[in-house]
Amino acid sequence: MGGSEDTPLKYSNGLKARLIQRMSGPNPISANRLAQEVGVSQNTLSRWLREASQEKNVKRNGHVAPQRPARPDDLPPAEKFRLVMEAAALSEDELGAFLRRNGLHEAQLEEWRQAALSALDKPKKGRRRKSPEAKKVEQLQQELDRKDKALAEVTALLVLKKKLDALLGGGDESTTPGSER
Repeated sequence: MGGSEDTPLKYSNGLKARLIQRMSGPNPISANRLAQEVGVSQNTLSRWLREASQEKNVKRNGHVAPQRPARPDDLPPAEKFRLVMEAAALSEDELGAFLRRNGLHEAQLEEWRQAALSALDKPKKGRRRKSPEAKKVEQLQQELDRKDKALAEVTALLVLKKKLDALLGGGDESTTPGSER
């Protein structure tokens, strides 16, 4: 038998194809269970299944389609959402095969589903347009705040003027402007 460059080929291509078909066909079996049945290690079976799914990604023109990241958590959010939506439409029996085919765990899928739902619940700051009434209220509030500050300054100045008059003039009314004798 021929082999790859780094390791000799232990199993025939026909056997590999039949085992891959059993793991990905109409009634798929897990790599772990199949390993127990046929005596091929689970890691080897999983690798064959992964390689077979990557070969399916080869386009007709010979170019390789962009491969998925090594870890499911590294998938882009849109792909995670697509997987969540696709899984939601599956029956319990189909879900296991779907998870194996995509290299996912049910817990990851549930985590992504919860993240998608919570993202829908969070309002985006600065994304909503304010109504004309809300803009007017905000403008009036700013004007009121500005006038409150000015009034506080004037009040502070009047208090300081009274204290200065009391110190300099002893409280004499003739020193205040507008008073005539």
